[in-house]
Amino acid sequence: MKDHVFLSEKKPYYKANLHCHTTVSDGIFSPEEMKAAYREAGYSIVAFTDHNRYVWQKQLQDENFLPLAAYEVDINDFPKSPDGWPTLSTYHINLYDTDPTRNSQEKAKSKLPPRRYGDFAAINGYLQEMAELGFLSCYNHPYWSLQNYEDYKGLRGLFAMEIYNHGCELDGLYGFHPQAYDEMLRTGQRLFCLATDDNHNRFPLESAGSDSFGGFIQLQAERLDYSSTIDALKKGNFYWSMGPEIRDFSLKDGKLFVKTSPVEKIYVISQGRDCHQKLAERGRTITEAEFSLTGKEGWFRLQCRDSRGLSCGTNAYFLDSL
Repeated sequence: MKDHVFLSEKKPYYKANLHCHTTVSDGIFSPEEMKAAYREAGYSIVAFTDHNRYVWQKQLQDENFLPLAAYEVDINDFPKSPDGWPTLSTYHINLYDTDPTRNSQEKAKSKLPPRRYGDFAAINGYLQEMAELGFLSCYNHPYWSLQNYEDYKGLRGLFAMEIYNHGCELDGLYGFHPQAYDEMLRTGQRLFCLATDDNHNRFPLESAGSDSFGGFIQLQAERLDYSSTIDALKKGNFYWSMGPEIRDFSLKDGKLFVKTSPVEKIYVISQGRDCHQKLAERGRTITEAEFSLTGKEGWFRLQCRDSRGLSCGTNAYFLDSL
């Protein structure tokens, strides 16, 4: 294992929400209102992922704010009961444009996937087609989607999947699903994970029901521009969070070094059931940890939890690529 700096406190972080809905689809905020709210909350990047309609809100871009061109598509199963939607399984996939200046006319058609639920060949063919057009794909909220391992194990070509979706957590406490991410990793896939808001803003921002500002990533890019942001996303130079901070994460001489905001638990989760862990004494917090890797972890990812029950964590890192 070579020494590696995964996240550095010496580099700036850009806070990002990569899943939101505006008046372009079924959201309450206009794109301009979305920018104003997220800028005030300290965000630098928002991906506008309105349903089934590709839009690049280029007019919102300035030196402190970057709008990513994107949209969210879905593939619904047949209803399992006469109730219809409440029991309907569905794939929801975010598509992030890596370069809106390329293939712009084709992208403006907002190409939708084939309506063939569970047909991995058809779905993966669509994902490959969209990748060739210039999109990164993210598999969204499997728990809310009423899906299990059989529904998603065959997906291929994903850039990432959601590990936390704040809107879904408010809907029914089904927004956090680290098990699904680990299951995907155990199929041999090497994909990243995101925490997002998926906000529609049907409740005031100051209310307990607000679905904004609960799930985000902190991205380390060379600068706040489109190409640098996409490059950082492709390389996995970010961590996900519901609130706690990861300030530094590195590997040196076979040891992992971690610095965080005050938390109660720091875990290194791996391919098997054995984990490295450091726990604060009751009523106390910790901000640092050091773990010696055995070389048998296969892959590992950091996950922390604070006194509020809020978590943060990293993407998975594979030993054979370090």
